[in-house]
Amino acid sequence: MAIKYLRRLTGHKRDLQADRHLGYSLAFIAGAMNAGGFLAIGQYTSHMTGIVSSMADATALGESWVVLAGFVSVLAFLAGAATTALLINWAKRRSLRSRYALSLLLEAALLLLFGLAGAYLAEVREFLAPATVLLLCYIMGLQNAIITKISGAVIRTTHVTGLSTDIGIELGKLFYVNRKSTPQPAVLANRDKLKLHTILLSSFCVGGIVGAVGFKRIGFIATIPLSVWLMVLATVPILDDFRYRWRLLYRRR
Repeated sequence: MAIKYLRRLTGHKRDLQADRHLGYSLAFIAGAMNAGGFLAIGQYTSHMTGIVSSMADATALGESWVVLAGFVSVLAFLAGAATTALLINWAKRRSLRSRYALSLLLEAALLLLFGLAGAYLAEVREFLAPATVLLLCYIMGLQNAIITKISGAVIRTTHVTGLSTDIGIELGKLFYVNRKSTPQPAVLANRDKLKLHTILLSSFCVGGIVGAVGFKRIGFIATIPLSVWLMVLATVPILDDFRYRWRLLYRRR
């Protein structure tokens, strides 16, 4: 049952429930990395709105280094998203079952690198902190693009502002009192959308708490369980591809 569930969760054959369950996991991981990353380097790395706003402020104040740092951070996020698009399209052209799992595996490897290098990073924080910011921005772009591509931009895991806005809109519809005397169509909330975005937001929040507490207590190693979980998510479709290619090779012999 577990193998079938993982195959359904990250395989090439998708359904709405699989997209949502994967989104919940990735939102949790994004929250954990965002909060843990802040404790590690003093900056949130999934919040591109804040970074761009800080660039605007720094431009007005003449702080060129802050502008440059923000610009490079945005480029790292964009590079992560572009990497996901490249991997997915490359895999699609080759009819791979692991077209979505490849990006997850890359994210897992980068998180593992971040966790294992943490002890060294703590000793030379002043020198490696900028590189760590870029790494985390890259990872956030990589991850957000995965679920965006899978769900057709319906699900986002790092864009909490958009989630909160949509929740507020649906709550406004939910509490709206429709009067029978009005000829206009009734205002009805999309309860399914409200539930989806509420769970995504909650997953991000819980992940943030777990990530912050984990980093505070055990340091950078707290990212290793996140990396392991991503590897578990990615493994089944990748193994399916290996088995399929091996069978083709065996038949040709």
